[in-house]
Amino acid sequence: MKQEQWFRPYVTANFWRFLLIVILGVLTILSASMLMFTSGYLISKSALRPENILMVYVPVVGVRTFGISRAVVHYVERLVGHDTILRILSKMRVRLYHLLEPQALRFSTRFKTGDLLGVLADDIEHLQDVYIRTVFPAIVALVLYGGAIIAIGLFDPMFALLMAAYVFLLLFILPIASLLITKRKNLAMKKERAALYQKLTDAVLGMGEWFISGRQQDFLTGYEQDEASVDRTDRSLKRWGRVRGFISQCVVAAVVLSMIVWSSQQYADGRIDVTLIAAFVLVVFPLMDAFLPISEAIERIPQYEQSIQRLNAIKEEVPRADVDRNNEHGMTREEASAIAKGGVHVDVNHVSFRYGGHGGVASDQMAVSAVSELSLSINQGSKVAVIGRSGAGKSTLLGLIQGVLSPSKGRVTINGTDASLFGDGIASVVSVLNQSPHLFDTTLANNIRLGQLDASDEALRDAVQRARLGDLVESLPEGLETRMQETGQRFSGGERQRVALARILLQDTPVVILDEPTVGLDPKTERELLSTMFTSLQGKTLIWVTHHLVGVEHMDEIVFMEEGRIVMRGTHAQLLERYPRYRHLYELDRPLV
Repeated sequence: MKQEQWFRPYVTANFWRFLLIVILGVLTILSASMLMFTSGYLISKSALRPENILMVYVPVVGVRTFGISRAVVHYVERLVGHDTILRILSKMRVRLYHLLEPQALRFSTRFKTGDLLGVLADDIEHLQDVYIRTVFPAIVALVLYGGAIIAIGLFDPMFALLMAAYVFLLLFILPIASLLITKRKNLAMKKERAALYQKLTDAVLGMGEWFISGRQQDFLTGYEQDEASVDRTDRSLKRWGRVRGFISQCVVAAVVLSMIVWSSQQYADGRIDVTLIAAFVLVVFPLMDAFLPISEAIERIPQYEQSIQRLNAIKEEVPRADVDRNNEHGMTREEASAIAKGGVHVDVNHVSFRYGGHGGVASDQMAVSAVSELSLSINQGSKVAVIGRSGAGKSTLLGLIQGVLSPSKGRVTINGTDASLFGDGIASVVSVLNQSPHLFDTTLANNIRLGQLDASDEALRDAVQRARLGDLVESLPEGLETRMQETGQRFSGGERQRVALARILLQDTPVVILDEPTVGLDPKTERELLSTMFTSLQGKTLIWVTHHLVGVEHMDEIVFMEEGRIVMRGTHAQLLERYPRYRHLYELDRPLV
């Protein structure tokens, strides 16, 4: 049933176009067949030296007519076919975007960059081939198969059965054999290519690490080995393609020889004129052109199935909650800003959330609980640290506050409005600084202006100074117009985080989420960045998610989570006094001074 999601809606919506494409495909082959038939008849008739040119006038006109019609009909068939398929692909890409866009905040936990690149660059294109190279040619071939056998049967039923057996080999036996032989290799090659996508994207994004470690040659060697493996599989498939082609041509040769023998016998028996021998033989070739590609078309089916499986895997496992169906993007930024005007109060009231628990009773029983009976009240200007090891429920809590996830139980509200109702408008209320902020290969100024596209130059410079980027900008030859390179590779980890911080300062939301922004930084850079963040974000509500305790003494409240529940909470001083475990963890994690 999942496969129909990517096929049936488009087939239903474009049924008449599909029917027209098939009819045009059949007419193309029929025009080519009649061209060869009339050409064979004309050549034979001319060889007999007719007494009058009028004796071959009709065949001459027929050759011209069918020659022109074949080219015209084939062009129209290609035009209509590609126009229809490109329209469908456009809708598929839009649909894929609509599946990905709500999950943008969860990309890093659900997808790898290489996998997404493979889906966008490879899988969608494969679905184009489903129609152009498999569905339409197969239907056209089956229609011509039935028509040709019926036509031959009008002359000789027994010979029609022989021709049916020959073509049955081309349309059914050889394609099935080809499918069974190549299925495993095609799947293996597709997986290997997907792995190459992943390896290449990882290498591009981590190019600096390869060079710093001096292991660039190791990467090149490994990549070339993987590429050679794909090439070996590809060569193996091409070898079978040549063998299959030879077998197919042998069958065609058998059809042609059988047609020569049969038509000669028909002439000897006085049932057809001698001029029709060449006509019957030549008509075989355009028909074979319709039958021969079917083996390769059927061979591609496993690749289509794998593409569909990967596309079906990119679905929203957890629905974005109760956004108005008439406005699937939720509030506008202006509407959200109006609600948040004057300050924000975030209330998490007895919230539970279970991954996979949105498909009924059976699904709920199999669901994985991420947070359970969680309550948290955060006033405007409060600074709250959420601490816990990986899997404790910290990221789920952030998703609930941002409205990306909908609670299975309880409510998460911002000024009394469910967080999930904000939709796209949440960007005016909550901004996020995570451990890997995305920086584009454009200027420093453009990257910062993403926080507020219409920001003035003065506001931009103010954000730069507050993020303590002034010295860095002054040291750059082109200042704010310096290009950052892909993912900001031109700058260090701490500098990239400060650029992202400047972007958030320009965005100027009342709530800022700090999702482990100092991961991977050295202790000195970490302390300096934390100091800058706490100073520049003064007066805003801070929700800081981390798994260690450096800098927590600056927080108004500390929440310690385990297995989706709050096990410790209070100020830093209170936790030091009440919980020996917290005191021990702080002593272990405290930076050396």
